Amino acid sequence: MCEKHRTESVERYRPPCQPAEARRAVERAVAERCRVTHTTCDREALGDALLVASELTTNAILHGGGVTDFRVDVGEPGVRVSVSDRSDALPVAKEPFDPRGRRRLGGLGWPIVCRLARDVRVTDLPSGGKCITAVVPLS
Repeated sequence: MCEKHRTESVERYRPPCQPAEARRAVERAVAERCRVTHTTCDREALGDALLVASELTTNAILHGGGVTDFRVDVGEPGVRVSVSDRSDALPVAKEPFDPRGRRRLGGLGWPIVCRLARDVRVTDLPSGGKCITAVVPLS
């Protein structure tokens, strides 16, 4: 996770090879937090966090040269997911239609992340690449 977002309760996971692994890591972290704090889990908010983790991981795999680090922190503001990759390129939203007016496939992941997350930050890493951190509210 990016240094400026580090907290004591951060769980670091083996970088996921597939989005499903990222979703499982977020589910485990949220379930553990709910168990420890004796609170119920808002399934819709959890669904948003799972989608954000999945999209960030997918984008890192498809456009960033692979996931190099993955961290989850569940705390007061919500679920903080950080995904690092090898690329210095910033994420961009693609136009839904090509110049000929045909609908493009894909390109919706970054807008989904920006819509569901309360806070999204992209940080350059000293060794190259970037870290994207998104905070998704849990309530």
